[in-house]
Amino acid sequence: MTAIGAPALRAGLPGVLKRPAGHKLLVLAVLAAVLVPLAHSRWSSGTWPHALTVDLSGPLGSASDWIIDNRDSHPLFLYFLGHVSNAVVISVRAVYLTLLAAGWAGVTAAAALVAWRVAGVRLALGTAAAFVACGLLGMWVPTMQTLALMVVAVLASVLVGTLLGLAAGLSDRMDRVLRPVLDTMQVLPAFAYLLPVVLVFGIGVPAAVLATVVYAAPPMARLTALGLRGADPEVLEAVDSLGATARQRLLTARIPLARKELLLGVNQTIMMALSMAVIASVIGAGGLGDRVYQALASVDVGAALAAGIPIVLLAVVLDRVTGAAGERLGQERHGVRPWAYAAVATVAVALAARLAGSPDWPADWTVGIAEPVNRAVGWMTAHLYSGVPYIGGTADWAGHFTTWILDPVRSGLQWLPWWSVLLIVAALAWLIGTWRTALTAVLAMAAIGVLGVWKPSLDTLSQVLAAVAVTLVLGFVTGVAAARSDRVEKLLRPVLDVFQTMPQFVYLIPVVALFGVGRAPAVAAAVVYALPAVVRITAQGLRQVDPAALESARSLGATSGQQLRQVQLPLARPALLLAVNQGVVLVLAVVIIGGLVGGGALGYDVVFGLAQGDLATGLVAGAAIVCLGLMLDRVTQPTGRRTRKGA
Repeated sequence: MTAIGAPALRAGLPGVLKRPAGHKLLVLAVLAAVLVPLAHSRWSSGTWPHALTVDLSGPLGSASDWIIDNRDSHPLFLYFLGHVSNAVVISVRAVYLTLLAAGWAGVTAAAALVAWRVAGVRLALGTAAAFVACGLLGMWVPTMQTLALMVVAVLASVLVGTLLGLAAGLSDRMDRVLRPVLDTMQVLPAFAYLLPVVLVFGIGVPAAVLATVVYAAPPMARLTALGLRGADPEVLEAVDSLGATARQRLLTARIPLARKELLLGVNQTIMMALSMAVIASVIGAGGLGDRVYQALASVDVGAALAAGIPIVLLAVVLDRVTGAAGERLGQERHGVRPWAYAAVATVAVALAARLAGSPDWPADWTVGIAEPVNRAVGWMTAHLYSGVPYIGGTADWAGHFTTWILDPVRSGLQWLPWWSVLLIVAALAWLIGTWRTALTAVLAMAAIGVLGVWKPSLDTLSQVLAAVAVTLVLGFVTGVAAARSDRVEKLLRPVLDVFQTMPQFVYLIPVVALFGVGRAPAVAAAVVYALPAVVRITAQGLRQVDPAALESARSLGATSGQQLRQVQLPLARPALLLAVNQGVVLVLAVVIIGGLVGGGALGYDVVFGLAQGDLATGLVAGAAIVCLGLMLDRVTQPTGRRTRKGA
């Protein structure tokens, strides 16, 4: 009877309500009609009701005090966490002393020879030039500090990620357990990882390394699991037919077949570890990130750029070398002899430099760029910040953007009743996903109110929405141009490659030089950081549209614009939704970091908590960032169920 009655009931509804989206909106409208009057009668205030908040400052403060008081006496710290911290310090120091012992010549030779073995002469010369540039800029020692931290963090991340990936790749149950955890970890901004490790390990290298491991291990785990699960079934059947044990199948078939995914995981882990190692300068990581952080704190753009350039060079070199190694995997097999020759050559170069009395980078071989850059920034301040005829200056643009866009969006969000915000979140998440994603998004948003940071979170959300709108407009237009023109695509490729390898921290330097400090510069940095991913995903989605569909449209006389609007964009809808999702996640990451340059809101609370030792404020803001990131991801991420069933 139910099966017969449902179609009859659906036939009596208006046309809009016959669609799945209409059904969802109708259910939400019914729920709102029941719940909203109840909520309004009990909590009439437009902002989040104070009665529904939980003050965590007391418990968090007590927990922080307990940890600080018991670090030297409690068995958990004495026999486990203390050993972990000591092992990290010893490992980083050992790598750092090894790099210093090798000297600038030995390190440069080793890096160039590794690049030559895996990628050829051209990249080897580029690698050597990059390390020489780090020395010329006077950043050799900070570069070695960052590299030492990177080596330890990457090795630990690869080990942890591989173990988790093996568990998920070989066990369906572990895959179901780990998948939502890894999904959540990959959408959280980097800043959210800092405070928990600081609470346990304090400010210093151990906290920086462990935060980096937690941030960088998920891509290794996911790609390892993907490679193991994607192994050729015919090869596995052949191995089984030979009577191989489970361990033999893993070592002789599954892992060799997943080599490319494993090396891609290493590449992604290295890039994320470098990004996090730079951000972790806020909690005492030292190295290049600390130089950038200190320079930004004093608005010394020249010093920030001098430290930022080596970060970019390291990122580009590491990305190119690991990427080339993945592409050439299995193509060349010359044994270990060439690597032995490379090791001997490295030792010879290092010994020659030490015997010549110049293991350290010579002080008179440095080029100071801070003063010229600051003079250029001063000229920009005098000539480009304001008063430019007709177009105005960069300060005028930042001010207008803040006044006309950021302030109205923030005021509008904070003016909305709290229950209406939850309804909007529920509607968006349910329309694009399932009721589970909608429930997760609503609970995440409600948790922000319960934490008592409703207004700062809406301030952050306003910056994210403004940055996402600009990013999507620029990204979709540029992506369409790249998809429809091979020349545009070739011109954009090297630019996008460089921009996608730069750590988040580096994007703050040029925007501070152009716009000063404030919310608008934070939004500008977020746009520049997220734009390459949106452009690439859009262009790739449009290029992968079925050629037969385009040919049919041409045969019917469709113009180029009609083909784009009526064929390419509808068929590329999954890619466009993915571009929106990635744009939102990447924008949020940099908007939070924008707290360092006057972005305010949750990012400022995290920085304040770290700087002042107020871990309660910082942890509450960090938890709100986690909830905001989870909500935004669920609102913009279509589920597999919706894609398959259209529900």
